[in-house]
Amino acid sequence: MLKLFSRAALALALSAVTGSALAQSGDLSAQDANRQFVVDLGIGAIAKPRYEAADSYLIYPFPIISVGRFYLPGLGQVVDGRRKSGIFFFPSFNFIGERKASDSNDLRGTRTIDWAVELGLGGGFRTEHFRAFAELRQGINGHTGQVGQLGLDGIVYPAEKWEVSFGPRADFATDDYMDTYFGVTSSEAAASGGRLTRYDPSGGFKSVGLAARASYDWNDDVRLHIQGGYDRLVGDAADSPIARNGSKDQFSLGVGVSYRFAFDLFD
Repeated sequence: MLKLFSRAALALALSAVTGSALAQSGDLSAQDANRQFVVDLGIGAIAKPRYEAADSYLIYPFPIISVGRFYLPGLGQVVDGRRKSGIFFFPSFNFIGERKASDSNDLRGTRTIDWAVELGLGGGFRTEHFRAFAELRQGINGHTGQVGQLGLDGIVYPAEKWEVSFGPRADFATDDYMDTYFGVTSSEAAASGGRLTRYDPSGGFKSVGLAARASYDWNDDVRLHIQGGYDRLVGDAADSPIARNGSKDQFSLGVGVSYRFAFDLFD
């Protein structure tokens, strides 16, 4: 039991260092399945709301990082991409850009919110055709709250080189996050010229929605990805004057490409 706990804790620590698991690892080739390390690295572009609750969209870059196998002397393969079912762990991070009153007339009178980075971990259980997960992140700089997500996915393989996943999502946040992005102070309400009213939201679930992702193995090393999502603001987030002036419906669509690196470091 102690050895199993140590492996799980170590896998969590490794995931925190490697980045964001924005793409699932595809089937490993016979050669890669015997390597100590298999890492997919890539980049993509995603269209999503200019800020949360916005009704305008921008295109942002995003990283694609996935760890298929990871080896440490004495512990062996703490991450083994050959497994098709069982408990898994992954890093979770998000970047939120600066929000200014000049971004939209809907924000007139609001203060500038500095950029924020969210760092955390996630974990879940998967089989060949099902995945359930939860993740939690800590905000740094622009906000200092905690945010997280719960999700379920069905996984299908419509053709030999394709993997498609889709399912519901539910996002939640603490008071600090909600107050930062959905709250309105008395001075902000006064400066808005009547567009906004004072509002003090509480933490809880802020959106529910659906997400889908399709990946195609171009060859053993190159993988193409497309992902999309829809979220509906709920609870105190939906009741915010910022959401009422903007949009409670939030869409995203992204594409990307990743390359697989497989190598050994230890004898």
